[in-house]
Amino acid sequence: MVSNKPKKREPLRRSPPSRRTKTTADESKSADSKKADAKLDFQDPHSLSERHNSLELAIGREVRDFRRKLSMTVAELATMAGMSTGMLSKIENGQTSPSLATLRELSKALQVPVTAFFRKFEEEKDATYVKAGQGLTIERRGTRAGHQYQLLGHSLSRDLAVEPYLITLTKDSDVFPVFQHDGIEFIYMLEGEVGYRHGDRVYALHPGDSLFFDSDVPHGPEQLRKLPIRFLSIITYFRSERG
Repeated sequence: MVSNKPKKREPLRRSPPSRRTKTTADESKSADSKKADAKLDFQDPHSLSERHNSLELAIGREVRDFRRKLSMTVAELATMAGMSTGMLSKIENGQTSPSLATLRELSKALQVPVTAFFRKFEEEKDATYVKAGQGLTIERRGTRAGHQYQLLGHSLSRDLAVEPYLITLTKDSDVFPVFQHDGIEFIYMLEGEVGYRHGDRVYALHPGDSLFFDSDVPHGPEQLRKLPIRFLSIITYFRSERG
């Protein structure tokens, strides 16, 4: 005899939450965290172009720099200048425009003239324009080895010197891998091929290649592989290092 009773349904079993999903999410989170930690603190040239045009920011930077040179805290300077620490913080961050009376009190506390706060804002911003083929040909050590140097610009009235050169090597040029001077140097290849030595390594440079290095290590073109060779060389150094 067949029974007409309905069969008893077994309760549905829910599978436990997937550990794999959680692990993958954690791994992803960890990877994002590592990427964030690995980011270098580069400055944003676009935001800086606006920031440097602000009088309030220029004054704030000067106040902060003078305070730090005297090893003073924000609270100490605020007390000496007769203002709150909150107001001084706003001034240093360029968030408010200080009155002349406030600047006078700050100048007394920092022992500098009021005009010192405007120094960076009023600095002349130089630009050098050089038409193609009209760079200033100058004498450098490599000139004796047949290297042609064309100076494309230079910085004025600043401790940090920047010297961009267009260097040309021809069949009349000699190898010269023993340049050595203060600062750092950046090379960008435009034409030809060269084996460029820096210390105990020789780098094969082709058009579009670049090399950035400490220039107090012996360096220079060691193998003239494909002539003519043209590359940009940008040298930076502190003038005080050269006496």
